[in-house]
Amino acid sequence: MWPVGNWIRRRLRGVGLAIATCVLVMGCGVFAQLAPPTTSNLHLLLGNPSQATSVRWSANNFLITRPQYALSYNREQGIPNWVSWQLNQDWLGDLPRSQFVADPSLPDDWYAVSPDDYTGSGFDRGHIVPAADRNRTLADSQSVFWMTNIVPQAPDNNQGPWERFERYCRDLVRNEGKELYMISGGAEVGGIGLQGDRSHIGTGRVTVPALLWKIAVVLERPGLGLAGVTADTRVIAVIMPNQQGIRADDWRSYRRSVDLLEQVTGYNFLSELSTSLQALLETQVDQQ
Repeated sequence: MWPVGNWIRRRLRGVGLAIATCVLVMGCGVFAQLAPPTTSNLHLLLGNPSQATSVRWSANNFLITRPQYALSYNREQGIPNWVSWQLNQDWLGDLPRSQFVADPSLPDDWYAVSPDDYTGSGFDRGHIVPAADRNRTLADSQSVFWMTNIVPQAPDNNQGPWERFERYCRDLVRNEGKELYMISGGAEVGGIGLQGDRSHIGTGRVTVPALLWKIAVVLERPGLGLAGVTADTRVIAVIMPNQQGIRADDWRSYRRSVDLLEQVTGYNFLSELSTSLQALLETQVDQQ
C-alpha cells in the first residue's frame, strides 16, 4: 500500500486554477458579469469541482463539455485537471478501439498535444474516460481518444489496478444495473515509467502526474439523478501512485475518502449535494 503521508506531503503544486469572474467589454471600459460555471451538463450532475469555465483566459481550468463527458483542461500542463462522466448500460457497446488524435476543438492558437508527444516516453497514453466506457457509437468511441482525455500513465498502473477498477465499475453497470457518476484525473508532478522518474514528456509540453485518482458514485438504478444519492449511497474513491511496480496490486488497497482526495487536489467534490449529505459521504472509505 502506498503511504497516505506521501500524498499529503506531495500536495498539488503549481496548478494555479485561473477562474475568470468577469470580462472586459472593449471600447467602453466597463466590466460585464459572466454567467456562473455551468453544472447543467449531464456529466456534471454532482458538480463542477474546480469551477472551470469556458472563457479563453481560464486556460488552465478550461471547461470543455461534450455529449460524452465534461472536463477541465489545463493548457500549461497539456492534460485534463479532471474529467466527469455518467456510466450506464446506454453507453456500453462492443466497437473496436479508435485512433489517438489531437483534440480538434481546442482554440487555434493553443498547442494541441499529439499522440507523438508520448512516443518513447515510457508512459502509456492513459484514458481518463476509458475506451470501454464509450464504445456504443463511433462518435462516442472517437471522443475518448482525443488527447485532452489522456494523461501519461505508468504501464503498471494503467494495465494493473487502474484497469481492474475500471472493469469493476463496468461490471456494476452490466451485471447489477447500476448507474455511476464518475470523476477522475491526476495530481502532483512526477511519475515513474519504464524509463524512470519523469516530470514532463513531449519536449516539456505534457506534465506527468504523480498520482491518479477517481471517484465513483453508485446509484441503484438509472434515471434517479440527484434524488438517487442518499446517506446509503456507495461512494468509491481511489488514489494510486503513477509508477511501475504496482501491476499486481489489488485496486481495493488504494481506497480512500473523498475528504482526503479534496485535500490532495484542492477541489470541491459532490458540491451539488446538500452540505450535510456531502459531509457524511465524503468522510467514508468504501469497504464493500
